Amino acid sequence: MLPIPRIAIVGRPNVGKSTLFNRICGRRKAITDNRAGSTRDRNYAQVSWQGAAFELVDTGGLLLETDDPLLGPAADQAQRAIDEADLVLFVVDGRAGLLPDDAAIGRQLRRGGKRVVVAVNKIEGPSDGVPEFTRLGFPLVVPLSAEHGQGVGDLLDAALLALPRVAVPEETSPPLRLALVGRPNVGKSSLLNRLLGSERAVVSAIPGTTRDTVDSLLEQGGKRYHFFDTAGIRRRRLLKETVDQVSVVQARRSIERADVAILLLDATEGVREMDATIAGYIHEAGRGVVIAVNKWDLAREHSLTMRGFEAEVVRHLKFLSWAPRVFVSGRSGKGVAALLSTAERVQAARQTRVTTGELNRLLARAAEAHAPKADKGNRQVKILFGTQIGIAPPTFVISINHPVDLHFSYRRYLENQLRAAYGFEGTPIVLKVRTRRH
Repeated sequence: MLPIPRIAIVGRPNVGKSTLFNRICGRRKAITDNRAGSTRDRNYAQVSWQGAAFELVDTGGLLLETDDPLLGPAADQAQRAIDEADLVLFVVDGRAGLLPDDAAIGRQLRRGGKRVVVAVNKIEGPSDGVPEFTRLGFPLVVPLSAEHGQGVGDLLDAALLALPRVAVPEETSPPLRLALVGRPNVGKSSLLNRLLGSERAVVSAIPGTTRDTVDSLLEQGGKRYHFFDTAGIRRRRLLKETVDQVSVVQARRSIERADVAILLLDATEGVREMDATIAGYIHEAGRGVVIAVNKWDLAREHSLTMRGFEAEVVRHLKFLSWAPRVFVSGRSGKGVAALLSTAERVQAARQTRVTTGELNRLLARAAEAHAPKADKGNRQVKILFGTQIGIAPPTFVISINHPVDLHFSYRRYLENQLRAAYGFEGTPIVLKVRTRRH
């Protein structure tokens, strides 16, 4: 079976690479912004055109000589994408014309011997400027407007003619979807790179380096994991740039897309208020959660113990007391295998079903030990019946004999009884109450 061909989108900053990536993907996957450097990591997507499958890679802007501490590594990421690609879409700006940086990138691509299609972007109508880009030395030059979708089909036709045709694969068992979330600079990209075994995301000591949600597929031990490495989630008042505001929105969307969210904490900084806010986003979305305490290789240096840090997590994140904790190091790889196996267990817990008979026997025992309590009033409440109506997260309906809700402390009591009986490791439990007169 032929591997799916890979196409990399490259070019200097602000020529519309991410806009073209989003247009081909059919959804807003990469951040687009009118300033250079919005895309820093390689951003992957599996897509198809006219029944042919291919993998598309968006990259940061190529500047061959720059002192910018982030654009330099972004250019390294772009070069990695070129090296691993079967074909390169070299995007240039038709409005700006052929610039020296375009010519320099063209020379670099020719030296690499890659198959290249030049995509002259921002051409909304007939233009006499397109022929000048033939001076780059590549035979295929296609005018288009990524923003409006004009000419994108012609571009894909030209690109795929040069590649082996691979049919869109039928997916049998979907991968476990994992979102890496946390405050800026807690080590999300470093951990992702360790998991994947390659420099997949830009890593730097500058908070906020990752702006896009970076998708990666890991196959290990016959299992597949789909990772979303997200931009660090910051306090709203710290979001000074529009692109950072979009990063937070995309991070929250990644939580929504995931089966299990991995909440990264920085062992050297302890649990912060923003960690609790992010944990609230995960809980609100009803996703499974694993708390990963990163940088644990520095624990001795900071006089940290697992027991002490566990107590701090429970104290600050009481509403996630049921979430498993794993101590990891993105730098050394410590705990990485345990992190994946824990995420697997959490996903299994999210799918757990309890039979109606078992559930009602548990509710009867719970009511006998502690009588149900209403949230208001002095009416005596009786649990009549319970049933599970959903999974991921496990969702239960409990029928009672009066039009009141159960007291929050009694809800917590029932949840604890369910966890004691069936585990439900790392997953929220939803209890719905309804009145049914007997």
